[in-house]
Amino acid sequence: MYTMGAKGLEHYLDNSATTAVSRAAAEKAFSIMTECYGNPSSLHLKGLEAERELNAARKSVAARLKVGAEEIFFTSGGTEANNTALFGAAYAAARVRRKIVISSVEHSSVTEAAKRLEDEGFTVERVAPRSDGVVHPADVAAAVDGGTAIVSVMLVNNETGAVMPVREIFAEVKAKNPAALCHTDAVQAFGKLDVRPRTLGADMVSVSGHKVHAPKGVGALYVKKGVRLVPRQYGGEQEKRFRPGTENLPAIAAFGAACDEFDIENNRAKAEALNKYARQRLLSIEGVALNSPENALPYVLNFSAGRVRSETMLHFLEGRDIFVSSGSACAKGKPSHVLSALGLSRERADSAIRVSFSKHNSADDVDALCEGIAEGLRVLAHR
Repeated sequence: MYTMGAKGLEHYLDNSATTAVSRAAAEKAFSIMTECYGNPSSLHLKGLEAERELNAARKSVAARLKVGAEEIFFTSGGTEANNTALFGAAYAAARVRRKIVISSVEHSSVTEAAKRLEDEGFTVERVAPRSDGVVHPADVAAAVDGGTAIVSVMLVNNETGAVMPVREIFAEVKAKNPAALCHTDAVQAFGKLDVRPRTLGADMVSVSGHKVHAPKGVGALYVKKGVRLVPRQYGGEQEKRFRPGTENLPAIAAFGAACDEFDIENNRAKAEALNKYARQRLLSIEGVALNSPENALPYVLNFSAGRVRSETMLHFLEGRDIFVSSGSACAKGKPSHVLSALGLSRERADSAIRVSFSKHNSADDVDALCEGIAEGLRVLAHR
């Protein structure tokens, strides 16, 4: 995204961390804060107006997932949605099933939740991807038994863009244990792929607003009708008492407005062209190696830049108004457990850079990136 920032023209290529809020979403949030500011739980006219906006946003999110609006529960984001799915399912089944199966390359909001449950006495089995960067159905199924409460495998990996065969994974899980609940973190897939929980065979799906040009602080969890979860919060009637507390209506309404702007097919075609161009240009630079698999979602491209540490290169690029990531933004520079799980050497993992596109990016951004990487390798590699 080649825009005028505080210091001048900038190239924003960190869209997997967060996206710029669209004008429609920002205007919707502003109108809710200044005009439709009632509490959706209030019984007077201002409350009823707010409730209509809440219901409209719920329908917008549900429509993109092709599910019923009553199956959508708003949260503060993807992390809360993932935590709610894991803890809610584990506690609901705790008397009879106490095993949790996740992939070893999940987002930290899944891995840390699983670790906490493990500390509480649950059994956690972590399934590693194979050399192709993908978690295979047979490997997940082998970890499932009659005592499995929940299986959680992300749809798109947030660091490499690897697309997991979630539909096939969940089919094998259900064949082996129909009682096991299936959850997928679709935060990086929503708005970029046609995510349909029923097609995937998912009982729960997590999505987030700030990855799709809505504000930060809003997400949603799809919960299949009939699935029982133990709530993580108590104290009100909101969200069917599943997630009580006054709803963040400005962000929720903006999330709905962002969902109404989805143009998955055209945006994906643009991302594919940019990804292909970036791969070609990056591979022409000596010392660069690609870490994202060929079948990765085109919005994400992970590569290693020679012997220069990620953080060093990231700040060098920042000085040229090029903004990328060294991995998951939630990790804050810690070594990537995802790249380690893929068997990459420490040196290669330590020099990894993640580029992530949005509908606003262009070939100019890729050119600036590649020129910056090439110059960075010349300047920094010999320090």
